[in-house]
Amino acid sequence: MAEAATRSDPSPAPARSARGHALSLPNILTYARCVAVPLVAACLFWSDILAGGVVLRWVALALYVAAAITDFFDGYLARAWSQQSAIGRMLDPIADKLLVSTCLLMLASDGTIRGWSLWAAIVILCREILVSGLREFLAELRVSVPVSRLAKWKTTLQLVAVGVLITGPAGEAVLPGVTLAGLTLLWVSAVLTLYTGYDYFRAGARHLVEDER
Repeated sequence: MAEAATRSDPSPAPARSARGHALSLPNILTYARCVAVPLVAACLFWSDILAGGVVLRWVALALYVAAAITDFFDGYLARAWSQQSAIGRMLDPIADKLLVSTCLLMLASDGTIRGWSLWAAIVILCREILVSGLREFLAELRVSVPVSRLAKWKTTLQLVAVGVLITGPAGEAVLPGVTLAGLTLLWVSAVLTLYTGYDYFRAGARHLVEDER
């Protein structure tokens, strides 16, 4: 009986630990970034489609900036406090992609991104889909592709470009040319997106060829 009790005691501990990590501050920040996605989209939709006024652009920007800041702090705090978890590793890149992709679609729908600049947005969206598929494939092979420093710069530049574009007509009223600056940054991030996406594709193709052999 005593031995059985001893064996059964440790079992609840991992469950408590898992729940603790799921509700840790780093993960809560990641959850908040996911929640911010529909809120930012709603502000942009209300501002343009429902003619809610340019003030909603600033509200969307405030929500977007707050969400983007959590992208740094959730990973930093998880490492600093040793609170890394499976759900955090899964949701963190998903939250980033949801935020950027949703904003790009909304900005394309209201005409902020138009003409040739649509191709920059298409490149970014296609790369995210490609990398997600490659990561899933490589995960099945238990192959890890670390995020390079250039990929981190790409993500930062994307976030800045989208943030500048979110201001739209509200930003133009304060500083003319802000939309052009945002589109320029979007093109630069699209070029970096192609380059970093090629790294993932090369790693995936190498393991695919080896697997076929």
